[in-house]
Amino acid sequence: MGLSRAELFAAIRRDKRLDPEMSQRVLAEKYGVHRRTVRQALTSAFPPQRKKPVPRTSVLDPAKGWVDAMLREDLAAPRKQKHTARRICSVLRDTLGTCTDGPLTSTVVHGCASRLSRS
Repeated sequence: MGLSRAELFAAIRRDKRLDPEMSQRVLAEKYGVHRRTVRQALTSAFPPQRKKPVPRTSVLDPAKGWVDAMLREDLAAPRKQKHTARRICSVLRDTLGTCTDGPLTSTVVHGCASRLSRS
């Protein structure tokens, strides 16, 4: 079982304290980490915080309002006249020039429909 980052940093610092002549390269090879990690461990006792990834935007984000409006209109429409995800995908492709696949459109339509049903 591997060490946690904090335990790894402590082990690297302990080994360096016990043998000051041990190089960063040797420590990196011993623990199977990059020399940058060894340098961070020797600089600070605590590992740096993980960076949170920036959420990616969807191709259909600009069209979500339009899809919401279309589904709101469908609430009052008869069952056979409601828009399907496939139909919404084709309309998006034709009018907005959005190039998407069916599953992505289905996910967006399902999300918009569930939001509308909750409100």
